[in-house]
Amino acid sequence: MKTISLGDLTTSSQGLGCMGMSEGYGPTSWDDAIDTIRHSLDLGITLIDTADAYAFGHNEVLVGRAIAGRRDEVQLATKTGIDRVGSDAWVLRGEAGYIKRACDASLMRLGVDHIDLYYLHRPPQTAEIEESVGAMAELVKEGKIRHVGLSEVDAELLRRAHAVHPITAVQSEYSIWSRDLETTVADSLRELGVALVAYSPLGRGFLTGTVDTAALPAGDARKRLPRFRTTANDVVADSVRELAEHKGVTAAQLALAWVHARSEHLGVPVIPIPGTKRVKWLEQNAAAEGIELTAGEVSALDALAAQVVGGRY
Repeated sequence: MKTISLGDLTTSSQGLGCMGMSEGYGPTSWDDAIDTIRHSLDLGITLIDTADAYAFGHNEVLVGRAIAGRRDEVQLATKTGIDRVGSDAWVLRGEAGYIKRACDASLMRLGVDHIDLYYLHRPPQTAEIEESVGAMAELVKEGKIRHVGLSEVDAELLRRAHAVHPITAVQSEYSIWSRDLETTVADSLRELGVALVAYSPLGRGFLTGTVDTAALPAGDARKRLPRFRTTANDVVADSVRELAEHKGVTAAQLALAWVHARSEHLGVPVIPIPGTKRVKWLEQNAAAEGIELTAGEVSALDALAAQVVGGRY
């Protein structure tokens, strides 16, 4: 696995999103998840992404157990700011005191003495972003975190935050069928030299062509999303699959190759963090890094965004 530099943070050019190992996408297995995380390190995938909100902290505990004894191999990313007050209710918090307490709790669950990349999970409702990032800057001085990140912000919020403390990365949903950030924050990323960490680069699994939206199990979070409540988007998945078959790769690999290639287009480092619960899919995803797309393939994939029906949320 190649590496990529985000300022003075060097990490693998593809990461691993861990949320689905604890909730969101059907049944989970602690043992399978541990094996998948450890195998990612064997493959050179070292950016491991979690959050305190994932399964009310369960995911951080899981990640902490998986990387025990291999901490030096990991660039560990977690997030704060989504205060879950029920299974389907939350408050987007950003008060300084809350962020500092949350960081201490994350360090305890993860079993580490520092976090490499600490994100504000969403724009806060309870404080101005300057207060939130100011608290994170203090955590950097205290040695509890190394780098500050934001998630799902627009250009104005990024600039305001960056004026308080340098922002290393912005994490946003980004894939063949989710390209909103190209018009909301991409120019500011380039202007400020901030990397993009792309979550759900496989469209929450839809772009793999293996998701039967009508058969999603109870408790699968995708059942609530507009794009998964219609068959109109099947044409998008079918197009990705057909292009992949012609190239001799899987649909997932083609979709990931498109995200990898966006670094040159956007003018900033782009790191996809596909989530998976199984070693089989992890290995398949990792193999996408070396796939090069022709101009014709890029053009065909670019055109699919205009065919998507339904919002992200």
